[in-house]
Amino acid sequence: MTNISINHLSFGYDQLGTNLFEDVQLIIDDQWKLGLVGRNGRGKTTLLKLLQNQLPFQGVIQHEMDFVYFPFEVSDPTQLTYYAIQEYGDQEAWQLERELNLMSCDPEVLWRPFDTLSGGEQTKVLLACLFTDEGRFPLIDEPTNHLDLLGRQQVAKYLRKKKKGYMVVSHDRDFLDATVDHILAIEKSQLVLYQGNFSTYEEQKARQDAFEEAQNIKLKKEIQRLQKTAREKAAWSASRETDKLNKSKGFIDTEYRRVSPGAIGADAARMMKRSKAILQRVEGQISEKEQLLKNVETIDGLTMCWEQSHHCRVLQVDNLSLSYGERRLFEDVTFELNKGECLTITGKNGSGKSALIQSLLGTFTGESSGTIFLPKGLKISCVRQRYEDNQGMLKEFALQEGLNYPVFLSNLHKLGMERNVFNNRIENMSMGQRKKVELAKSLSQPANLYFWDEPLNYLDVFNQQQIIRLVQQVCPTMLVIEHDQHFVKEIGSKKLSL
Repeated sequence: MTNISINHLSFGYDQLGTNLFEDVQLIIDDQWKLGLVGRNGRGKTTLLKLLQNQLPFQGVIQHEMDFVYFPFEVSDPTQLTYYAIQEYGDQEAWQLERELNLMSCDPEVLWRPFDTLSGGEQTKVLLACLFTDEGRFPLIDEPTNHLDLLGRQQVAKYLRKKKKGYMVVSHDRDFLDATVDHILAIEKSQLVLYQGNFSTYEEQKARQDAFEEAQNIKLKKEIQRLQKTAREKAAWSASRETDKLNKSKGFIDTEYRRVSPGAIGADAARMMKRSKAILQRVEGQISEKEQLLKNVETIDGLTMCWEQSHHCRVLQVDNLSLSYGERRLFEDVTFELNKGECLTITGKNGSGKSALIQSLLGTFTGESSGTIFLPKGLKISCVRQRYEDNQGMLKEFALQEGLNYPVFLSNLHKLGMERNVFNNRIENMSMGQRKKVELAKSLSQPANLYFWDEPLNYLDVFNQQQIIRLVQQVCPTMLVIEHDQHFVKEIGSKKLSL
């Protein structure tokens, strides 16, 4: 048993101007199955890079482990999978086959070109590569992005049975509950270690936030009182300045007696000195109180430009079947969607969920049969899985897409995008930032109906909660494909499984 010892770690990116980590002290047991959580941009992936010594930092990180990171880039994805992943370890075929069997993945995928595998198959192959060498410590970054519900359950079961420790970053609550026994939370002002799974962390964090919020209220009232005192002392100081100014004119200090200019000057000087000392002391107390304020996470509400349709029935699908040649995706699917309903669609990868949305939009390139009814003139807004065509500066993009620009920027900021990123071109943003652009675009488009295809990829649990609250409050008409069961349970009024 060995530990990862972190002593006085400080790190920040120059372009941000502030430190992500400040004087961090932490010890991590290598036997822990550790979940790393926190808002996007707080430094989860950065911390994994620091552990691998890929970035310069201040402080000391001590360990005796060989870290291996997921997901790693396959340099030649056209090779057979077995050979394509050999650069990241000298694994025997039987070892990889053993690990794939444990994830209910057909070992035959090793003998197909890597770029022909589905996203879920690629995820499982890369995870198998991580665990074939018992001497390495896996750092697993967002493994659920390309996994359907069944795939998530299979990978969760696989990780749960592992005797060795690992560190995993994920925003899927159910997945974390099933795979970790400790949580390391990167919070607003500190790193906090919790024993237990994500639900345990959430319960403890809620109690802690409630206590700190009560303390914040008391502190804010005390700060307001001190600020009022400071204003009064400042006004008093200003009045003494006026007296001092009037001394040269020999003004009457009171209506009963005339005071000499020298006496007025001496009195004003004493008053000024005293008032400034009191003001300085009060301002110091305010500063001390403000530093005690806890950084409780707050979630600002998003805005959605939903417009109610005058049609009660917004979508009707009867006996719809889709296929690519001889490959049948699904057949005889029937459902309806009424105004204000949210239909959630689930199913394993390859079952035709995205193809269903394509058929509703009239962009499906395969064969189809059945009937689809959508009222004429209906305004539809989409969140897509692939959005590489979102390009340019945000203002130009908003104009091109017909967005409410102030609402668009407001939603981006509420989703956690820093204002300095607003000046970047979309194609130069991170994948998480580009996903937020895609989501904010849909929220900021006037629409009667929303088609959202896996909207949660790359979004943290706070973003997920923002979307849940928005959908529950607005009750828009939606069709949503998503594998996160907590999200589906919270927003769905109707369900369809393919």
